[in-house]
Amino acid sequence: MKEYKYTINGEKYEVTINEVAETTATVTVNGTEYNVEWEKPEVKKPVVTVKPTVAKPAPATAPVAQPVASPVNGHAIKTPLPGVIIDIKVNVGDTVAKGQTVIVLEAMKMENNINADKEGKVVAIKVAKGDTVADGAVLIVLE
Repeated sequence: MKEYKYTINGEKYEVTINEVAETTATVTVNGTEYNVEWEKPEVKKPVVTVKPTVAKPAPATAPVAQPVASPVNGHAIKTPLPGVIIDIKVNVGDTVAKGQTVIVLEAMKMENNINADKEGKVVAIKVAKGDTVADGAVLIVLE
């Protein structure tokens, strides 16, 4: 049994809820008992539609340049870690100084400069922008 006090349009009401069933209740308002009925609300169940999905083909990946034991002729500049070639700073025929940046490699969401470890003339570039390279892959060959 629950008791409530309401004021509606300045009129005071004391309401007691005596019994509640599924769609009926017995209430007392200011000492007068009433039977109250209401319609059971219609509960709509959600409609679930399942659409078949078509598997999308896996995106083509760029081939990974693999480490090479040793170049045919010259000195190899190799990648110290796997990544993606972002930029090539030299061309075949260029002369590079020791410490000069020759390649920019993205690895672990960071750009890494790959520098020449000795002076020399670029005789071969073994990678292209966008190539994915493995650890130890030959990037550039110097003469």
